[in-house]
This record gives sequence, structure tokens and C-alpha cells, in this order.
Amino acid sequence: MAHIVSLMQPYLFPYLGYFQLIAASSLFLLGDSLQYTRRGWINRNRLLVGGQPWSFSFPLEQGSRSQAINERLLSTQMRPTSQRLLHTIRHAYSRAPCYRQVFPLVEEILEHPERNLARFAEHSIRRICHYMGIDTPIERVSELDLAPDIDRDRRLIEAVRRSGGDVYLNPEGGRHLYCPDLFHTHGVELRFLRMDELSYRQFDDNFVPSLSIIDVLMFNPPDEMQHLLGRYSVDRPAPSPGSARPGVEEYES
Repeated sequence: MAHIVSLMQPYLFPYLGYFQLIAASSLFLLGDSLQYTRRGWINRNRLLVGGQPWSFSFPLEQGSRSQAINERLLSTQMRPTSQRLLHTIRHAYSRAPCYRQVFPLVEEILEHPERNLARFAEHSIRRICHYMGIDTPIERVSELDLAPDIDRDRRLIEAVRRSGGDVYLNPEGGRHLYCPDLFHTHGVELRFLRMDELSYRQFDDNFVPSLSIIDVLMFNPPDEMQHLLGRYSVDRPAPSPGSARPGVEEYES
């Protein structure tokens, strides 16, 4: 049986596809030591407020562009920001069918005292996985002690091999980043997860897609979440020499 490894940066309340990737893997690696990307989705997301997508973000202490995610700290303004976010969630989702079960989970996550961005996000991911019944082991890339002077693809291949994996699973959106031949040469099969086009009942018939997992949880009980987690397909690409794009420091869709 294949040992499937996937790797993503630790995000705060990411979209459903992130958790599909975890559930589809034998082991999930948190890319906590990857470089923090400004204007990315690591510390921001979207909710449904008044029938429209509404963006929120978690404030960080100032840092340099070269810092890794596990070197960034949440701001001292995190607590008031969390309280405002909880107030917004309370008013936006109080009529959602799963509000009574999900709001305490979100509240507990936001009140976690950890200020390290990577550790705070890791705690939230683990808690949400537990709620959804995902039991995939989660480990940190920083604990693999990978050599810093190898390129992106070889560093990823080494992470998979050290984790005992023979398959690397990546979101479909990152297909252009990797060369299947290079992975095959090192004994790793490259696969891509494609999330199905899906919708669920929100407050009305105008479905708003691509929101935070908070939105999905508010409208879908755990048994339905198990169904949604399985709504994907996995593609095994044919080898395509020369398709790698060296120098792109992303492991995401």
C-alpha cells in the first residue's frame, strides 16, 4: 500500500480542500519552516457576512521578508482582533444549523494563548481535524532537519523520503510547479488532488464558494463533512521532462 505524504504551509482556518488533502494522506507535513509569504492566505481568510464574502486577517508583529512562518509572531493586538472576529461570526452565523456546535470550537481556537504563528495555526488545524474525524498524523517539516542548500523540488522529495513516503500528493493548482520525472527518479510518485465542484446550503440559494472552513462547518454536521471530505479525485500525471520550474518557493495551490 502506498504511503502518501502531503505538505502545506500552516494556514489559519483554510478552505475545505486543505482538509481534503490531509484526509487523503497517510502523513501530513506542516511546512512551518517555509518562508512566510506576504499577502498570502496564511493569516487571513474569508467568511460569509450579509450574503457576501468578507475578508479578515490576524495581525502580526513586524518581521523581515526572509523570516520563516515559525519565526513570525502574532501581534499583541491578537486578542482584541479575535474578540471582534468572534462578534462578527456570532452575528453572521447565529442562524446557521451547526452554530451551537461550531462556535465554541472557533472560540477555543481563537483564545489559544500561543503567539507563534506556526504553532497557533497548527493547534487550529489539529482541533478542526479532530472535530471532523480526520486522524491523519501531522508532523512539522522543521523537525526533519533538511539541508538548507538544496533546491525546492529536491528538498520536498527529501521530506517525503525521510517521512517514509513513496507518493507525494499536492493540490491541483500546483501542477505547474513540479516535474514528475524528477520525483520518479528519486523513487517518489507525484499525484495531484483535484477538489470537486461542490456546493452546500448556506442561508439561501446563492452559494458563495471558496470560504474558510468555518463557513463549511457552520452549515454541515460531522456526518455530512465526511461526505464533503471525499469529494475529490486524484490524478497521476504522465512523465513530462522539462516541466519543472526551479526557484518557485510555494507548496500550495
